[in-house]
Amino acid sequence: MSLVSSEINGYMANSSWIRKMFEAGIELKKKYGEDAVCDFSLGNPDLPPPPTVKQALFEIAQNADKPFALGYMPNAGFSDVREIVAKKVTEEQNTPITGSHIIMSCGAAGGLNALFRAILQPGDEVICPSPYFVEYAFYAGNYGAKLLPVASRDFTFELDVDGLIAAVTPRTRAVILNSPHNPTGQIYSRRELEEFGSRLLEAARKNGREICLIADEPYRFLNFDSVEIPSLFSVYPDSVVIGSYSKNLSLAGERIGYVAVNPAMECANELLKALTLTTRILGFVNAPNVAQQILKHCVNSQVDLEIYRERRAAMAKVLTDAGIEYTMPRGAFYFFPRSPLADEGKFIEKLVEERILAVPGRGFGCPGYFRLAFCVGKEIIERSAEGFKRAVRACR
Repeated sequence: MSLVSSEINGYMANSSWIRKMFEAGIELKKKYGEDAVCDFSLGNPDLPPPPTVKQALFEIAQNADKPFALGYMPNAGFSDVREIVAKKVTEEQNTPITGSHIIMSCGAAGGLNALFRAILQPGDEVICPSPYFVEYAFYAGNYGAKLLPVASRDFTFELDVDGLIAAVTPRTRAVILNSPHNPTGQIYSRRELEEFGSRLLEAARKNGREICLIADEPYRFLNFDSVEIPSLFSVYPDSVVIGSYSKNLSLAGERIGYVAVNPAMECANELLKALTLTTRILGFVNAPNVAQQILKHCVNSQVDLEIYRERRAAMAKVLTDAGIEYTMPRGAFYFFPRSPLADEGKFIEKLVEERILAVPGRGFGCPGYFRLAFCVGKEIIERSAEGFKRAVRACR
């Protein structure tokens, strides 16, 4: 007998490969020591927050004895914080918005769940390119919807626009585009997005049902080659941008993000009211008070991009020297190389023997590849070089 639902039991049986490898790493570190394991499993930023975060926390602490200093605020967030975030989003998306178009959220994940609760109903479908962040399927499933991944172009991981449009049905309610992309590091071009936006709008009109185009952008600042990251606001009216400060401020554990609704959306005000409600009834109530206050001081700060750029170069060298094929990530902090073995799980086992932790591509809906998170010290990346070479030789 069990109190756990059959659905959740199924989820647990097929739980995230990212977490499985992370937990395997804990055991390896216990056995061999921290310095003996090269753990590239989890996208947990290791850089300390910018100095402005410490300064903000000090000021928050100095005022913590005032009435309601850490109390509730409107479900959508502090109005002054929403205005500050709106100004930043206006710059990034090249579209004027105000604080009224922003809902503060418990990270990007909380924002996605609040949005899905507002727009999805049982039987709906959500489309995304594959490979994809595995939690998308769980988030959609929370509200009785189904995720439909569509394979990206092999090895380059550019959008297969024809494939995505072919997947649209009368049940389609949303499409998620994650750029810079986890796990591939790809950044979608304006040409791809404009073509897709135009054809998606046509498909929505043909089916007589609005389709929400979602930009999931927690990695926006990790743009190593300074290429354009086009605004979905500019290519599709029924669009929503979801962001977080987990990566650029190294505040992953503080769970602070936002949902920004395109002012061009015909039902923008209705959706914003719905998001305010779903933020409350899902139990988030409001985004964390302290994290919102931090943003008052730090919204224009970020960790040093150059450190991640150097780590990308170091990881590229390790993979090249080991003879592993990869596409250089343009953004985010992941590599998604091709496995030397068709069954990447077997190659992952060889890496574990070398005390190297990676995540199999099947965990992202893309067998034959594996993911490496390079948000670790450069010395760890360089220390893994010989282990990668030995693992590749063992496969041959």
